[in-house]
Amino acid sequence: MSDTRIERDSMGELQVPLAALYGAQTQRAVDNFPVSGLRMPAQFIRALILAKAAAARANVELEQLSAAQGEAIVKACDELLAGDYMQHFPVDIYQTGSGTSSNMNANEVIATLASRASGTAVNPNDHVNCGQSSNDIIPTTIHVSAALALHEQLLPALEHLGQVIERKAEQVHGYIKTGRTHLMDAMPVRMSQVLNGWAAQVRANIGHLQAVQPSLQALAQGGTAVGTGINAHPQFAKQFSAQLSQMTQVAFTPGSDLFALIGSQDTAVALSGQLKGVAVTLMKIANDLRWMNSGPLAGLGEIELQALQPGSSIMPGKVNPVIPEAAAMVAAQVIGNDAAITVAGQSGNFELNVMLPVIAHNLLGSLELLGNVSRLLADKAIASFKVNDHKLKEALARNPILVTALNPIIGYQKAAEIAKKAYQDGRPIIDVAVEHTDLSREQLEILLNPEKLTAGGV
Repeated sequence: MSDTRIERDSMGELQVPLAALYGAQTQRAVDNFPVSGLRMPAQFIRALILAKAAAARANVELEQLSAAQGEAIVKACDELLAGDYMQHFPVDIYQTGSGTSSNMNANEVIATLASRASGTAVNPNDHVNCGQSSNDIIPTTIHVSAALALHEQLLPALEHLGQVIERKAEQVHGYIKTGRTHLMDAMPVRMSQVLNGWAAQVRANIGHLQAVQPSLQALAQGGTAVGTGINAHPQFAKQFSAQLSQMTQVAFTPGSDLFALIGSQDTAVALSGQLKGVAVTLMKIANDLRWMNSGPLAGLGEIELQALQPGSSIMPGKVNPVIPEAAAMVAAQVIGNDAAITVAGQSGNFELNVMLPVIAHNLLGSLELLGNVSRLLADKAIASFKVNDHKLKEALARNPILVTALNPIIGYQKAAEIAKKAYQDGRPIIDVAVEHTDLSREQLEILLNPEKLTAGGV
């Protein structure tokens, strides 16, 4: 028995795997693009299936499809979403720049399931794709998939990270450490001040991402081929957004200018820029954790990160800061993804951007990576690290930069001489200051108190 069947499209006949739910156009894409072996992201395919269901419901309301056809399409979409739908979507990321192959892949799979289950003839182009073009459904799906990933994954993960940092800041408020600028000793800071700085960075990123949400939730759907809306009902865009909003509980709206949303990917580029900002923040936090954890004997040794796994295949007892390292690698990847999205965003030629699949792949990849690693950083690094207070106090006692507090009394030049002498002799700054100023030890103990110095002022 043959393991293939014959399918037909506008270009002729083609052999398709017997068990495949897709048809000829998908098979042509599989044959034409053996590039990476990477498929479109699962979040993208999920959003595309949701969009097809919303389109069917809108078209029934607008009497563009029969109730039977619409119901069959929606049921097919529900069946896909309830199972392992990715096995039916084999098209490579590096395909036609409009994503037409992925659109037709979805149309064919849904039409096959809808026709089989209902006994109603459901056509991939005429019915599943009714009122749509690849040129508006794929940009729409990029927005929808990214909006859902942002709403469901990344923003909650960043909120969790912010809360964990803030709770940890309360717990470590009593610890005072040597501040560092240029990686060199500086004035003292509270450990809570360091962590609250991280939390403020995370909160700022949340605000920046939330500012992009209204643009991200404005959709190209209804513009069809070039933005004019040819072959779509005049109310389709409005009905589509209403149906999709009801299905996802995220407020989607028709875009104010469909030409802009089809011809460009400016919103995706803007969102990617904000994701790069998140990556930079996570890199900063990860590096601070790695520096503070360094040692434990020959480094700073200010904190001890949770031991999660052996750190070396040859050096017994070695433990490495693996979660911050993973976060730093995620940050590097997201920054690289942003570069690809930036270049792809420049490929809006006249009425269509023609690098849509690679934008979808990289944008959703960044959202997923950042969401996952933010939770890991919160739960397996920040929440669980221990403070080595004796190391903090030891460094503070030897820190010659504390002499900065004496500037208003003895002047910068004299203070610099004392700092250099303390550093040269390896002695506490207070001992040297007693010898080279008219201030008593009691006065100096007050002036050089690290706790007082963390509050600033004179």
